[in-house]
Amino acid sequence: MTEDRMALIEQIQKSTDGDFLRTIAEHTLHRLMDFEVEALIGAARHERSDTRTTYRNGSRPRQLDTRLGTLDLKIPKLRQGSYFPAFLEPRKTAEKALTAVIQEAWIQGVSTRKVDDLVQALGMTGISKSQVSALCQEIDTRVQSFLERPLEGDWPYLWLDATYLKVRQDGRIISIAAIIATGVNQDGRREVLGLGLGLSEAATFWIEFLRSLVRRGLKGVKLVISDAHEGLKAAISQVLRADSSGRRNSHWP
Repeated sequence: MTEDRMALIEQIQKSTDGDFLRTIAEHTLHRLMDFEVEALIGAARHERSDTRTTYRNGSRPRQLDTRLGTLDLKIPKLRQGSYFPAFLEPRKTAEKALTAVIQEAWIQGVSTRKVDDLVQALGMTGISKSQVSALCQEIDTRVQSFLERPLEGDWPYLWLDATYLKVRQDGRIISIAAIIATGVNQDGRREVLGLGLGLSEAATFWIEFLRSLVRRGLKGVKLVISDAHEGLKAAISQVLRADSSGRRNSHWP
């Protein structure tokens, strides 16, 4: 994982309470354990199968400390035999691989190759290509749902920032701008409101990004904190009706 992408996910972590990132990580590991157990017992949950060797028998709790926070996991138990995921074995760590999948989902949609790499890094077996594809779709759907969620209530304080990332597009490496909007509501809760991707930080890009936030319900903005990028200042003035003249970092309506 490149340093710029690591910086992006660290910025996201600092800008929110982290619940969303931990939820995605927990979901990913639970689904991978489900797939591995299915292969182990010869049948999916509630499936009738001649190849079934045993049945599930509840689960036991286990915590896993990662850079995304502490994950609360439920390890499947079997009526006969036992199961324990390889990624929880002593000296076995795949935290970087897990984080890579999460940040990939944020940036451009998780890929089957990324999840395949994660499965191998975790030391897991018995995961089919169709299961990997299904998990990719689940992660992508959860990420899009979060990024497109309605914004309720007033958000008096809004931070806007951007970084540039290297991504592969049509077989070549290009640089894109990743912009993050972080808001604080009237209760003092801070969270990521939106993430946008574009080829540059031109005014048109910022304008459309801010309009998308407004369409989702962004309102009550009293202070915008950003750098002095001319395109961004113009977008703030046009969309949020904030006067940015004479101020370098703050924009008051």
